[in-house]
Amino acid sequence: MADGSASVEGATTIAADRLRSFIERVERLEEDKAAVMNDIKEVYAEAKGEGYDVKTLRQVVKIRKMEKADRQEQEALLDLYLSAIGEA
Repeated sequence: MADGSASVEGATTIAADRLRSFIERVERLEEDKAAVMNDIKEVYAEAKGEGYDVKTLRQVVKIRKMEKADRQEQEALLDLYLSAIGEA
């Protein structure tokens, strides 16, 4: 008859290895993300150096990510709110 504690220890080792694998994958992805964020920062700095307004560039990137209907709804609400406070 096999010892039950050996199978529990084996399962625990396997679970620990799997957990370590997940953690290491996340850590590698975090490193990749940091590198990409640095690259993005450099692109914005380059654009700024050529006279472009970085705040506006960021807004354009954000808008381009949106679905057309969502963007139109957001613009309509913005217009409505500005009209409501007498700013339009």
